[in-house]
Amino acid sequence: MNKPLRHDVLVIGSGAAGASLALRLAEQYRVAVISKGPLTSGSTWYAQGGVAAVLDTEDSVESHIQDTLAAGGGLCHEDAVRFTVENGPDVIEWLVSKGMDFTRDESTGEFHLTREGGHSHRRILHTADATGRAVSSTLTDALLQHPNIETFEDHIIVDLITQSDHNSRRVRCTGAYILDRQSDHVRAFQAKCVVLATGGASRVYLYTSSPDGATGDGIAVAWRKGCRVANLEFNQFHPTCLFHPEAKSFLLTEALRGEGAVLRLPDGERFMPRFSDKAELAPRDIVARAIDHEMKRLGVDCVFLDITHKSPEFIAAHFPTVREECLKYGLDITRDRIPVVPAAHYTCGGIVTDLNGRTDLKNLYAIGETSCTGLHGANRMASNSLLECLVFGWSASEHIQKVMATIPSPEVAPAWDESRVTHSDEDVVISHNWDELRRFMWDYVGIVRTQKRLERAEHRIKMLQGEIQEYYRNYKISRDLIELRNLASVAELIIRSAQLRKESRGLHYTLDHPEVASIAQDTILVPNNFAAQDIIVSHP
Repeated sequence: MNKPLRHDVLVIGSGAAGASLALRLAEQYRVAVISKGPLTSGSTWYAQGGVAAVLDTEDSVESHIQDTLAAGGGLCHEDAVRFTVENGPDVIEWLVSKGMDFTRDESTGEFHLTREGGHSHRRILHTADATGRAVSSTLTDALLQHPNIETFEDHIIVDLITQSDHNSRRVRCTGAYILDRQSDHVRAFQAKCVVLATGGASRVYLYTSSPDGATGDGIAVAWRKGCRVANLEFNQFHPTCLFHPEAKSFLLTEALRGEGAVLRLPDGERFMPRFSDKAELAPRDIVARAIDHEMKRLGVDCVFLDITHKSPEFIAAHFPTVREECLKYGLDITRDRIPVVPAAHYTCGGIVTDLNGRTDLKNLYAIGETSCTGLHGANRMASNSLLECLVFGWSASEHIQKVMATIPSPEVAPAWDESRVTHSDEDVVISHNWDELRRFMWDYVGIVRTQKRLERAEHRIKMLQGEIQEYYRNYKISRDLIELRNLASVAELIIRSAQLRKESRGLHYTLDHPEVASIAQDTILVPNNFAAQDIIVSHP
């Protein structure tokens, strides 16, 4: 049981980024794919909107680039934006070749393209209103059928394994310690290349549309091993999450507003035109702040999303998943306005990478929401996220193929030592700290911030981290403890990043500095054990 499992490539995460990379590499290499739960349990499954790509003759690459730059609040890296957009059509073609069935126009047979906030053209490919589910199912089926891919469900990363690189001053990543939740034991997985595709960290907030696994695992383990992180103060809050006591974090797709749904106050007044000339089609940060402002101004628990002016046939055809879900709670969206609140949705910052997905730690890659490629800047534009997963899954796989022959096999890693730990009889400590962390992050580091609130959050996180670290050292680890430890690490990084940004830009809004600074700069945090003495990954 203590003998390490060996593969050529170890992929942590089974969403669009990790799965697409694994499938591209499996033609030549033995690949292991690690998933915290079922292979379809990540954020990809829940992406209702679609994939942005320039496929319409009336659209253009330049238009998509300019829309993305505008939404990113001056912090997007134009090279990353151009790289992503230009490769969009090719990765869509690859995905379709794997069996992906996007909705098509009945009259022309061409892909049906919709429009979402921030986009100046219809360029969103979708499968009704459950695109993520279709993407996830397509890629998962392909993973399970491939003879060179070994999948491990209900496994969670504990930490990365590193070894000295004899050819340079740097250390290199050679695997990861993984907790098998079925056997309750930690095992070493070793590979020449390791890819973090673990998603974002939105579960750090009390209200979120993200699945339970979005606990920032990849960001936390990379930071602990010396990788820089960037722009973690920019957490996107989805403006429209279903507000109902029995609903668990169900988001109402942005495509609803793209197809004409409007936001109303409890008295029926439409309010978004007061906040933006784009009204409901404004970028998400503007819509989320407007809702937050109106809720606080009026002292109400929610606002309402209204698409009742559309025909029942139109709604049933375009939004079957939303309609079905809302009916569970007694809401018929063809007749009823939908109660909504903002919820933490997407982590725009993450592990610093280059356009090949390389991190500061040699042979470690990060792709998808766990990375910071420069694409999103201060605010992610709708439906660019699945596109980023597919494009960087491709680019990282290309780089891995180029360098694989030069990478020596890793030395055998020591077995995980749990001989000095005991089983805890006080797991209430974990649940209490988990709840406290998410509540103060929501209250102090949420949609609107102040320096005083951030100082309170900083004080609380330091105390919590001390308690968590003591618990981690003395007791047998579990998924809850691993996730709590990672959430606390990422919470600290978010707080530190927010304190450093003395302006309001994109998703970071502070009452102490409501203006936008004249110079746009990334917030980059460098760990004390910085891994890249000869920096190969640079952010301007």
